[in-house]
Amino acid sequence: MRVYIPTTLPGLAEAHKSGELGPAPIDAYAVTPALREWYVSDDIEELEYAALTRAAQASLRLLATDPGAPRRRVVVAVDVAHTAVAYDPDRGLDASALGEVRLTGPAPLAKAAAVHVDASGAEGDVAAAADVLGAADLGDDDARFVVDGAEDHELLWYATQEIPDLIA
Repeated sequence: MRVYIPTTLPGLAEAHKSGELGPAPIDAYAVTPALREWYVSDDIEELEYAALTRAAQASLRLLATDPGAPRRRVVVAVDVAHTAVAYDPDRGLDASALGEVRLTGPAPLAKAAAVHVDASGAEGDVAAAADVLGAADLGDDDARFVVDGAEDHELLWYATQEIPDLIA
């Protein structure tokens, strides 16, 4: 099962050093039954993109709590056994919980399929979004517009062999 783990560049550096994302439990995103139902699609690529997008939103939340981290969202796509993933079907149709899963153990970086990271050109919009995320959550329309501006940036795809260049 492919899961999308939100992190930051410092988090990616730590994972590279230790060889795993963790410690467990790890919040991640995946194509869950609720995500399938919500997006009403059988196209696995569309569904995986939706899960990746949810993980990018969670990465922004991590940036909002770590002012020292470079302002680039990071998501690591990792293939794990189905038995390593748990999710709460009772929260399934809660829009804020779509695609949420929890890994019960650390995720070996060797199982990563790819890393998705904002281009350096997105840093200004991502920084602005991280600064106003709390206000956006409270319903501030101007802040929501700023957060949406960061979400307009597509994450770039990197092979796992490129991680040393990303964290340098």
